[in-house]
Amino acid sequence: MKYFIIAGEASGDLHGSNLVTELLNQDPHATCVGWGGNKMKAVGVDILKPITELAFMGFVEVLMNLTSILKNFTTCKEQITNFEPDVVILIDYPGFNLRMATWAKKQGYKTAYYISPTIWAWKENRVHTIKKYVDRMICILPFEKAFYAKWNYTVDYVGNPTAEVIAKEKLIPSSIQEKKIIALLPGSRKQEINKMLPIMLEAIRAYPDYKVIIAQAPNLQKDVYAPFLQNDAVSLLQHKTYDILKVASLALVTSGTATLETALFGVSQVVCYIANPISYAIAKQFVKVKYISLINLILNKESVKELIQADLTVEALQQEINLLMHDEKRKTNLANDYKALEGVLHEGNASENVAKIIYGLALDQSNQQNNQGN
Repeated sequence: MKYFIIAGEASGDLHGSNLVTELLNQDPHATCVGWGGNKMKAVGVDILKPITELAFMGFVEVLMNLTSILKNFTTCKEQITNFEPDVVILIDYPGFNLRMATWAKKQGYKTAYYISPTIWAWKENRVHTIKKYVDRMICILPFEKAFYAKWNYTVDYVGNPTAEVIAKEKLIPSSIQEKKIIALLPGSRKQEINKMLPIMLEAIRAYPDYKVIIAQAPNLQKDVYAPFLQNDAVSLLQHKTYDILKVASLALVTSGTATLETALFGVSQVVCYIANPISYAIAKQFVKVKYISLINLILNKESVKELIQADLTVEALQQEINLLMHDEKRKTNLANDYKALEGVLHEGNASENVAKIIYGLALDQSNQQNNQGN
């Protein structure tokens, strides 16, 4: 069978690579091409567009790069048409992928969407597009199944692939030998790093007994971080995020999948986020959820502290760091929350579950084409 995969960000590249590995177990003769990164390439996907050319964050940034984005749509449609896949697999990246799902379905392709857009947070009306143009919506957050049921749309909850990956990683010792480490995970986009990393670095200057390690995003070059590496006490490591989290005492984390990864490694954290002011003001009018971190959303309470926009200050960061370091009740409560989180995220092997669904969809497409031919 032939599969065209679209992943637009680093997390999608990771989950896409694990999906393809399991898909090849189901369908050993599968041919996979698409958009992604080095992890998908390493498992045999022919990458036609790298994720380094795809990450645009926020309303303003999208407008500034509109010409490139529109060109990407045209290019992607041409590539899918030329490849003629049995299934188009869309991984997260909703601004682009929902439009591609609509187009692909209209062309007669089977569509599988892995990792639901956060329509339960905002743009809930997107559910009508999903119902019409997505053959199988595959979710990784437990509350999403109930959300879609309200709209009379059946989805698949397969467990969380991040929990699956980290369970395996915990069995492997870290390559980092240092102790007393504060990890900084300032995001995977230049805009995020430029806004948040200076505040993070200023805050941790108050803890000279700790070694500071910045987790370099796999899609970014070292020169993005160069202006912030003037202090010898600060290290930068690429492709070592999990190794860092295995030994970290505490982490300052940009909101996103990294907050969930940090929690699953059992590391105390503060969630940090600063968006473009205009983008944030617009989003605030529409976002319906109380929290921005996946941990708090899944547990439905403020388990980890979220410092957003003007609340993200050096003083606020240091106050929460002190609590996480010295308040035993705070540490105990967080450990219990992390244990509960891990319990709700395991639903077998998520990547294997997804692969079975998608292979089944490909077989359906093949049978339909054979019946039409007869």
